[in-house]
Amino acid sequence: MSSSDTQALPPVARMAPRIVGLGASAGGLEPLLQFLAQVPAHSGLAYIVVQHMDPTRKALLAELLQRATVLPVREVTESMSIEPDMVYVIPPNSELTVARAVLHLADPAQRRGMRLPIDVLFGSLARDQGDRAIGVVLSGMGTDGTVGLQAIKSQGGLTLAQQPDSAQFDSMPRSAIAAGCVDVVGLAGDLPAHILRVAAPEPPAGLPAAERTEAANEQALDLILGLLREHNKHDLSLYKTSTLQRRIERRVSVHGLDTMAAYARFLRQNPQELALLFKEMLIGVTSFFRDAAVWQELQELVLPEVITRRLAEDGHLRAWIAGCSTGEEAYSLAMAFREAVDGLAEGGRCTLQVFASDLNADAIAAARSGHYPASIAQAVSPERLARFFSAKGGGFVVNPEIRSLVLFAQHDVILDPPFTRIDILCCRNLLIYFNAALQRRLVPLFHYSLRPGGALLLGASETVGRSQSLFAPVQPKSRWFWRSDTGKPGLAAGGSLAFPVSSRDVFRTGPQESSMSLTTPPPANLQALADQVLLESYSPPVVLVNDRGDVLYIRGRTAAYLEPASGKANWNIHVMARPGIRMQLAGALRTALQEGRLVELHGLRPDDEAQHTVDVTVQPIHLPKALANTVMIVFRELSGPAAGRTARRRRIASAATAMDEELARSQEEIRLLRQEMQASQEQLQAANEELQATNEELQSANEELTTSKEEAQSMNEELQSINSEMQSKLDDLALAQSDMQNLLNATDIATLFLDNELNVRRFTEQVGHIFHLRDIDIGRPLSDLASTLTYPQLHADAKETLRTLAFCEKQIPTSDGRWYAVRIMPYRTLADVIQGVVITFVDITAAKELESRLRKA
Repeated sequence: MSSSDTQALPPVARMAPRIVGLGASAGGLEPLLQFLAQVPAHSGLAYIVVQHMDPTRKALLAELLQRATVLPVREVTESMSIEPDMVYVIPPNSELTVARAVLHLADPAQRRGMRLPIDVLFGSLARDQGDRAIGVVLSGMGTDGTVGLQAIKSQGGLTLAQQPDSAQFDSMPRSAIAAGCVDVVGLAGDLPAHILRVAAPEPPAGLPAAERTEAANEQALDLILGLLREHNKHDLSLYKTSTLQRRIERRVSVHGLDTMAAYARFLRQNPQELALLFKEMLIGVTSFFRDAAVWQELQELVLPEVITRRLAEDGHLRAWIAGCSTGEEAYSLAMAFREAVDGLAEGGRCTLQVFASDLNADAIAAARSGHYPASIAQAVSPERLARFFSAKGGGFVVNPEIRSLVLFAQHDVILDPPFTRIDILCCRNLLIYFNAALQRRLVPLFHYSLRPGGALLLGASETVGRSQSLFAPVQPKSRWFWRSDTGKPGLAAGGSLAFPVSSRDVFRTGPQESSMSLTTPPPANLQALADQVLLESYSPPVVLVNDRGDVLYIRGRTAAYLEPASGKANWNIHVMARPGIRMQLAGALRTALQEGRLVELHGLRPDDEAQHTVDVTVQPIHLPKALANTVMIVFRELSGPAAGRTARRRRIASAATAMDEELARSQEEIRLLRQEMQASQEQLQAANEELQATNEELQSANEELTTSKEEAQSMNEELQSINSEMQSKLDDLALAQSDMQNLLNATDIATLFLDNELNVRRFTEQVGHIFHLRDIDIGRPLSDLASTLTYPQLHADAKETLRTLAFCEKQIPTSDGRWYAVRIMPYRTLADVIQGVVITFVDITAAKELESRLRKA
């Protein structure tokens, strides 16, 4: 086709229509009818209906829906093109997907049980239509449709759900609403108006000129961000302004408002909208093995190098996926690691722990479940599916082998302390949503999190910016970077390392009371008495503490070095130590415990007003076994002459020397502070990992218990759908029966219906003039009926007609002087099956009398 031909086509012909996916289950027929009844004839949209149906029965859904809408309704066939102003209905025992505006059918992953055809359709809509996709969840049991709406919302599409109070079964809409992936909630008949307002070819009415100014928008944006900060305790002001405005304008359009200022007022009046807006701001687009070239480079260049380095030490790798969303990238890394280990001779000795974090609690919950729709087969190879996944509930579940490698946590990369000692850090397509100042702050923080030789992965549109001295690309055009140790954050990077600080003390986990013995048992003999006097007179003050710093035993006078803290009693060395020695003592205690060696500190001043100095010895105790894992702290105060000499040396020391000493002391305190913050982070991380592991075990047990419930629920949904169709059909049959009864009565012809045994099945009112029949006579044999007919062969003729299928017609008189034309015909069903005979009695008395008079004349 030439370019001129292309230009001649109208816009509608060149562009596929926007598609509305409608998902329903039990009790969904009525809301589907209400929805389609409100769709105008020329909306320009296409509608695809998916309902849970019995796979073994022919569906009547298309016929039932056609009665409620002026749009043509078609049952889908393979490769059917989508046209505007049409309704497409899924056939039974199928899964329906959309690709390039063409409908495709496939056999369901499971014939019974937890089938999720709505999620399958919505997921394909999200992939094919992007931000043009529209998904609607109506009445039904279970959670089908929730994952699909999340996929549509992640692409920027429009999501709607029926108001749960108006649904016969509210599980499906409630699940979608609870997941936070629904833009509009309303009655089924009101939802088309919302869709047409958002999906209309022309945008809503233009903004007034006064409010369209950039200043007004900025003021409204600041107000909205302030409301979000108050509601969610997260500051989004460091996100790019364009991203924030685009997401807010989408919510403005959904609610039919005109300006961002009007939306800000709407937020004040509707606090529940703040939660929806916050989730709208979070970016959750991800998939398994996204960008194959990146993962190939990981397996061929990055992982072998990192594994080799770790095998030379402890063999334990740590990875951090920042902004993991629903977990696909974290599991992809775990699978790639398993495959890389299999290819190395000594790889079996290497282990991996992946920390996956995200700000979205709902995304973290979905990631922990490890359950993904069947559509992931498009991104995951059959070999990987067979090895790392198990089929379940119409989708796939990550196997325990991979699930055990990943720990998920809700984490704010802006405010929360980073994970440390990381070998591989993946932060893809997250920095692009942050402004330049935040990007410059985070890249040095990533450098701090990585071990020497660690690898950093960024997105295709992201760079390390001014921190090029901190990272070196694996290849010239690579998104993978090696951590470089030549640059220092804050110096070469052109900015400072902004490290989030926790206000909690490293070792203090709460007020703790430890037994403290101030006296020893009475000595038993003279030697013991002598040892007691010698220790009290000449030994230095000693404190015995456990590995948490709790005081277990005190010997001698320690008031110059320790004092109880105000408030509830807390016998912890980190709280009791005087300010001048607290930081150095904490660092020495940690070093002694970690390295198992004696640590000495010299020339410490307990506080600024002290005139004396003290040497401190910190020694871990290993024997006897009763004192194992304890630490002995010895305080040795310098003697008078030594102290005097120290004072004189200080007085004659130059100002430069004093400044150097003060600088060294400050640097040591900074080093200790950093060590304490790192230790605190590791403790919190360990506690979080334990809690996550426990939660995963409980969740796994819960899934096992609910499997049978889900299967029963699925069967119930199918039965509900069949029941709705059958009820509609019964109403039609009742109406047809009434029509037929009125027709027979209107003909004024006596009609008698007999079954194959010549028993009465039905009769009209006029038969009462010939046979004395009542309703209780249905089922009686014809031979038992008394009549006014002079027709003893009636039973024999009826039987002959039933045998030969030949009509029989005779004129028979009655005992009361009347004549009837009696006609006997076989009764044929629509399937051409004989099921009895029909006898009609036409009154011909007038004709006979006229014939008699003519003969006499």
